[in-house]
Amino acid sequence: MTVINEDTPPLTRAQNRFLRRTFNGRTIPIVTDGRHLATYKDAGRYLLSLDFLAREQAYAEIKEQAKLSRRAVDPTA
Repeated sequence: MTVINEDTPPLTRAQNRFLRRTFNGRTIPIVTDGRHLATYKDAGRYLLSLDFLAREQAYAEIKEQAKLSRRAVDPTA
């Protein structure tokens, strides 16, 4: 279970929008810090549980992995 820090500022509108667009239709989860993030809500909760510097680093990792394939590739095709 992820515990959200009440003292940290919320995600920016741009960050929320990026997460929604990134996870829309994604079948391959994004892995950051050993956590498998399958939905934008999972990613948002995880980011909100981090302090500011760790959040920015994890957000950058998510952005890098978002450039990779969104769907599993069928090896028989």
